[in-house]
Amino acid sequence: MKSFRILLLALSALALNLHFANAQEEESQELSLDKGPITSQFEFIYKKSGNYRSEGKRYEVVRILSLDKLRQNVLDTLKVYAQKESELKTTIAGHETTIADLNKKLEETTKNLAGVTEEKDSMSFLGMLVSKVTYNTILWTIIAGLLGLLLFFIYKFRRSNILTQEAKTSLSEVEEEYEDHRRRALEREQKISRQLQDEINKYKKAK
Repeated sequence: MKSFRILLLALSALALNLHFANAQEEESQELSLDKGPITSQFEFIYKKSGNYRSEGKRYEVVRILSLDKLRQNVLDTLKVYAQKESELKTTIAGHETTIADLNKKLEETTKNLAGVTEEKDSMSFLGMLVSKVTYNTILWTIIAGLLGLLLFFIYKFRRSNILTQEAKTSLSEVEEEYEDHRRRALEREQKISRQLQDEINKYKKAK
């Protein structure tokens, strides 16, 4: 039983070593100066370089062709990044212009909306736009003023009518008094005339 366990552990260790070796081999095969990101290319240079010690310091020996290739790759990558940066700046500038235009249109739309809202909430009065509240206040003030004038004129009319009726009544009474006075005066005049005639007659008979 113990030997079986030892055999099992040995097989497991062997499998792990084979897997690790295959992984390192695959990783070594994937590293290249012709493809992959710059970090993997630096890793490739590091793995392919030799080393030696001199005066207690460690030095890495790199092939000049590989170094030139890596430098060119770095420059190409920087050029690509610079081109992408330029494109992004152009895109951003375009977006900023679009945003500025949209903000301008939004401002105009907001002003138009405010104008429409103000016009909707306003009324034209004597060629001027006034708010509905102000318009209603002015309108009801005018109506109240006209109603007050109407009531005043009705009062004045009724007062004048009453005064006219009183004047007519007074005139009628005066006319009646005048007629009565004229009648009495006429009666007195007739009476005096008869008395005068009687005196004249008496005077004639006395002769």
